[in-house]
Amino acid sequence: MSTENRPLSDAEAMVEARRIIDSAWQPDPQVPAATSYVDPTPVPAYGPTPPVPQPDHRTVPPWAAGVAVASIGVGAGITGVGCGIWLVLQGLASITLASVLFVTLPIAALAAVLVAVGSVVRGVRTASAETHHHYAGPVHQEHTTTNNRWFGRSTNNR
Repeated sequence: MSTENRPLSDAEAMVEARRIIDSAWQPDPQVPAATSYVDPTPVPAYGPTPPVPQPDHRTVPPWAAGVAVASIGVGAGITGVGCGIWLVLQGLASITLASVLFVTLPIAALAAVLVAVGSVVRGVRTASAETHHHYAGPVHQEHTTTNNRWFGRSTNNR
């Protein structure tokens, strides 16, 4: 029986496991060793500390800043509209029949007066208007076709 196919004993398995673990934790000669540095300068106990530059490397595109500002504005506007709607609905919830009549009857009376005045004005205008047409020359009739293409752009074909 060959040594490659036989199972390992407990002692051999322990030795092999230790070898694998130790080889895994050995540093690779091609990888440089990690280094660290600690500044030995003592920190002052009190007094002003010199400023340390902390450059800002963030880049925010202008469209993103615009979207952020617009979303804040839309949120504030919607909140105001919602509060207004809530106040109106709170007022409508406390409406009685007497208050509805008190508000709408004067408006209905004013509308009736305006309709009556309009009817009188229309009757006076139609009574005084002359409907006879007298033409003093030859009549020439043309047929014009208008083709609308775009906003404000049209052509007339005769």
